[in-house]
Amino acid sequence: MAGVGVSTSILVCPERVPPGESLHNVFKTWYDRGVSIRPAVQAMLGGMPEPSDLHAGEVTGQVYIAVGSTVLYSYAAGDSGMRSLAAVTLPGMGFTGRRVAQVLGISEEYVSMLRARARREGSGGLARRRGRPPTVSAGDVAKARAWRAGGLSDTAIGARLGVHATTVARTLAGVPRPNAVAGQATLGDPGAPEPPETGPAATEAEAAPARATESEPEPAESEPAEGGPVAGFVGSARVGTGTFPSRYAGAMLLLGYLHRVGAQALFGTLTGGPARRYGDLAVLTTVTLGFALGVDTVEGTKHLRRADAGAAVGLSAIPQMATLRARLSALADGSDPLALQRGFAAGMLATDPATDPVYFVDDHFVAYSGARPVAKGWNTRRRHAEPGIDDTLLTDARGRAVVFASGEPTGLVSTLPGVLTQLREVLGPDAPVLLGFDRGGAYPKAFRACRDAGADWVTYRRAPLAAVTATPRRSWTVRDGKRVYLMLADETVAIKGYGDARQLSLYEHGKLVLQVLTSDLTATGASLLCWLRSRWRIENVFKYAAAHNGIDTLADYVMNIGPDTRKVPNPARIAARKTVAAAEAELIAAQRSMPQLFAGPGTPKTMNAALPGIHKRIDTATAALAEAKTALAPIPAKVRATDLDPDALRARPRIERRGLQMVLRLLAFNAEAWLAQHLDAYLGDPNEFRATTRNLLHLGGHVAYTPTAITVTLHRPDSPRIARALHLLTDELNNTPARIPGDPRPLTYQVTGP
Repeated sequence: MAGVGVSTSILVCPERVPPGESLHNVFKTWYDRGVSIRPAVQAMLGGMPEPSDLHAGEVTGQVYIAVGSTVLYSYAAGDSGMRSLAAVTLPGMGFTGRRVAQVLGISEEYVSMLRARARREGSGGLARRRGRPPTVSAGDVAKARAWRAGGLSDTAIGARLGVHATTVARTLAGVPRPNAVAGQATLGDPGAPEPPETGPAATEAEAAPARATESEPEPAESEPAEGGPVAGFVGSARVGTGTFPSRYAGAMLLLGYLHRVGAQALFGTLTGGPARRYGDLAVLTTVTLGFALGVDTVEGTKHLRRADAGAAVGLSAIPQMATLRARLSALADGSDPLALQRGFAAGMLATDPATDPVYFVDDHFVAYSGARPVAKGWNTRRRHAEPGIDDTLLTDARGRAVVFASGEPTGLVSTLPGVLTQLREVLGPDAPVLLGFDRGGAYPKAFRACRDAGADWVTYRRAPLAAVTATPRRSWTVRDGKRVYLMLADETVAIKGYGDARQLSLYEHGKLVLQVLTSDLTATGASLLCWLRSRWRIENVFKYAAAHNGIDTLADYVMNIGPDTRKVPNPARIAARKTVAAAEAELIAAQRSMPQLFAGPGTPKTMNAALPGIHKRIDTATAALAEAKTALAPIPAKVRATDLDPDALRARPRIERRGLQMVLRLLAFNAEAWLAQHLDAYLGDPNEFRATTRNLLHLGGHVAYTPTAITVTLHRPDSPRIARALHLLTDELNNTPARIPGDPRPLTYQVTGP
């Protein structure tokens, strides 16, 4: 900032003023002794002017601020930065904020605000640039000057700063260019910002700058040999070497789970076309950790710090939102999400087998509030029908997601066979299975589907409750190390459309409370009833995953709209049934008229005279009823919607895109559950261990990338007990080193501090 007439140093007395001594004499004494007095003070020594002598004036576009006849500041009239600097320094010279505000023509509040801003941000905070911020900051300009002096080309400098080469050339106009041009630095340089987005998923919107820097696509995704050199990574955004700060370093703790379930091999089965900057493994890993960090949608990744999140997944910066969505959509369109989920489930159960052969299944309705003609389903939370889609999720007894299915709203009875088929592919044909579900699936069709899949089932009996013929007896089981006693009546009943089943009737205080139906004939009644009560675990999964992993959010805005070929109730049959009902009511009324006649007050003669009319009415009603039933018989109960309205349309969401996101959301959910379980082994807090784990995922730290290893240094938590548990957890994880998908270097975790 040019134009200062004298120094703008703030007045600071070098010695304490003696009591009763004139301030002017003190200054003269200091001056005679050679004490250093700042120039602004020296300008005021001649006569020590009063604060009222501070004044300002303007001459030919220059503003002068003076004390008496001594000029302190001189600057252009439009230089608000110099005015702000004067407003900050003048109060330090002894002038009141009110006088300074009067002289400068600003408010006292603004003077106070400027002084506070100077304390926080220094002089840079006094001259804020208005309008659109510059593409290249002042600090980056200095770096660019040094890099050009070192021989880097504008393209290389632009890659470091994340701007185009033409922007660099425009910024460095007039800076001499050396004759020799050095090669580009590696992207792993810790001092280099991430290069610009150039992948095909940013697609045609960024095609021009992309083609200017990259001419050939990257090779297909492949896994380098473990312990080998850090070369050949797919995608130019891969980190080579360097140390990077990351506020999401704690999320790297989840990579231990991803490594154990074989995420790299399973992600490698998907392909979204050739990758330039971001490989498929990098895209899928980024989205998974984003969901674990609480991002509800892919669009929510724009709220993550790209460089910090990139350091957690081995990238210089994660893809921008547009790139991420386009790449993820391309991967989903050519994949089978259900097969991918089965692969993750098999890997999970292989590394950490379920201790009990109990599984729970239920439907989860996801509402759609748009204007497209989406099929309607029953929303149990709002207790009414509305447009949406339906997810069927199957979990194990520990609340881990195993398999799922997505589609139009139908019901558990319709979706259960497909889910059981997937479960059998994961477990094998002979593994024992006890499937628990709610009353919504308590139908013979669901029971037969379980029998066909070789699985036992247990569910609540739908109302009304059946009569009990067995004598209630006490049954017990062990839960959490304690015996649980229940009063149950155990008997065998026949279910129409299925066959014989076991019925358990629960009594409390001598009254029948509920009844349970099951095909399991070996387990104790108390064990089966306790397992069925544990069905709330799947409800907790829905609640938790919806709140923290976004399973209720819309995955894609594109839908396929075509003719509505679904079956709908036939209005003609509804009308015919009403005709039959009216004919039946008329026949009943005609038949009742005869006993009413005989019970009436009439004489025998009048009764005999009325009988022929009553017989005729009965015959007519009988004939009308027979005719109505004959007309009803050939009318179908349901017809296609297009048969009633040729223009009827129906929107069908792209289930494959939602399916892939659902896989990644459930992967993030299972990874967090796995990490929370291992943390609680050292923390011992069954009430808050999940919340503590979520907070640890946002723990900051540094990630050091070397040619042979990756070291994650986490900041030490403030709580001593959490810090101790985290230390022990990292020691456990280090015993089986994990790897970032697509990176062969092993991960090592450590925590700062003692």
